[in-house]
Amino acid sequence: MTATLTAATDRTMPHRRIGPVRVGAVGLGAMPLSVHGRPGRKQALTTLHTALDAGMTLIDTADAYHSDAQDPGHNELLIAEALTSYGGDTSDVLVATKGGHTRPADGSWALDGSPAHLRRAADRSLRRLGVEAIGLYQFHRPDPAVPYEESIGALKELCGAGKVRMVGISNADPDRIRLSRTILGDRLVAVQNRFSPSFRGSLPELRLCDELGMAFLPWSPLGGIGGAGRLGTDHSAFHEVAAELDVSPQRVCLAWMLALSPHVIPIPGARRTESVLDSAQAPHLTLTPHQLARLNTA
Repeated sequence: MTATLTAATDRTMPHRRIGPVRVGAVGLGAMPLSVHGRPGRKQALTTLHTALDAGMTLIDTADAYHSDAQDPGHNELLIAEALTSYGGDTSDVLVATKGGHTRPADGSWALDGSPAHLRRAADRSLRRLGVEAIGLYQFHRPDPAVPYEESIGALKELCGAGKVRMVGISNADPDRIRLSRTILGDRLVAVQNRFSPSFRGSLPELRLCDELGMAFLPWSPLGGIGGAGRLGTDHSAFHEVAAELDVSPQRVCLAWMLALSPHVIPIPGARRTESVLDSAQAPHLTLTPHQLARLNTA
């Protein structure tokens, strides 16, 4: 498998919608390029450029994706550099970032969903990304110290100020999705929750997104899909189907998710170009009804 794609195959990935915007059916979760164990800058930029070559026009990031308090916004700055240095058309790329998580000096994760913090965070993200408006701004995680409606109200203000084009929420249950929809109306276009073969607890949120016509972005979508010998017997069906089709279990996993709903857009993380290219082939993989039934109950 080659590490790059030719211009002739560029943007051939099937599309799905986030609000009025078309994006590749599989996006890129850029977090692994900036947290502990991240690759060097050259490899990170190559990975991002390969994702763009492969038609991954949704890139997911957050202001908290960095190693510790010493390099704030590392991931956003990296993505901005990758887009600037790409050399091709990036007008169809949607960068989705988040606010509401913080990284204290010890490298831990904390929460701040206050409107004042979210306004400051959005301004900083705008500067790092070098854009006039954030394409998709997502509330990263509910803060128990702040009423949820106050946090979502701040995102509505950011939309009204022209700093944010579309809004998403992350790690939200059905009640919070409905509340956000009431506050934001059609400005709310996406929900990003954990969902994978080993964690299917967000299936009610996925179905609610179907009902409301919103995108559902599974984070950590390959959870439970390890290499040979590393997968629990509960998910062996993914390896069995992969062997039948002579593809990777990861590709089968993403194809299974895409088959669950036309609103699903997985965002697998990657550090290597090989992982990006394999994930990018998932929308082209057709699973039979029998295979899907096996995976649904695996």
